[in-house]
Amino acid sequence: MEPFEQTIEVTEAHLDELLHVNNVQYLQWVQDIAGAHWQSLIADKTEAFGLWVVRSHHIEYKRQAKLGDSLRVATHVELTAGYMSERKVRFYLADSTSLVAQCSTQWCYLDPTTQKLLRIPEAIHHLFA
Repeated sequence: MEPFEQTIEVTEAHLDELLHVNNVQYLQWVQDIAGAHWQSLIADKTEAFGLWVVRSHHIEYKRQAKLGDSLRVATHVELTAGYMSERKVRFYLADSTSLVAQCSTQWCYLDPTTQKLLRIPEAIHHLFA
């Protein structure tokens, strides 16, 4: 499957006191693109699905992003097993292969009613393939 992509324009609201994108902002973008990707995958589906919650994030910064930069954000699901899913998100300076940051996130799949761990159904494995 091709990565799901979005473009972000860095604004003043995204910056920290050093005038580069705040670390917490990257994590917000990681969650935002994961949600947008998931919604795009299930947009035409009628069945009910569970909930995704974060178990862990590992983020690595390669260079600074600053005011006015345009970032291309790409994500894909690398692995699903049991109740866990691993999603990769990479941030590039737009129109280049210059990597700004990358994040690996473990997501847990939950029953929407009980909010207990739920084995990822085969139908979801197919969505991510």
